Amino acid sequence: MTPLLVIKKNGTREEFNREKILRGIIRSAEKRPVGMTVMTKIVDEVENEIRSLGENEVSSQLIGEYVMKRLADIDEISYIRFASVYRQFKDMSVFLEELQDVMKKDKKSSTNKQD
Repeated sequence: MTPLLVIKKNGTREEFNREKILRGIIRSAEKRPVGMTVMTKIVDEVENEIRSLGENEVSSQLIGEYVMKRLADIDEISYIRFASVYRQFKDMSVFLEELQDVMKKDKKSSTNKQD
C-alpha cells in the first residue's frame, strides 16, 4: 500500500494513522452503546473510501466528514460529540443549529420507519 498523507488544517502533512481516527471515535462514543467492532468498522470504511479516491494526499476535513457521516447513522450523541470537536463550533448558536439538523433527520427517519 502506498503511503497516504493527511493535510491538516494548519497545512502540515502527516502519514495517515488509523489509530488517530479510532481514538477520536472512541472518545466521542464513550459511555454510548457503540461497540469496538462498530467503531473499527467505521475506521475500515473511512480508510477504504479515502484510498478509493486514488490520491496520495487527503485533507483531515474530508476524513472528518466521512467519520461524521457514519456516526450520524449509528449514534446521534456520538456524532454530536465528534462534530463539536471536529468542527470547533464558534458559539452555542452554531452548536444548536447542528443539534436541530440532527433532530430533524431523526424525526424524518422515524416517520419513514412508520410508513
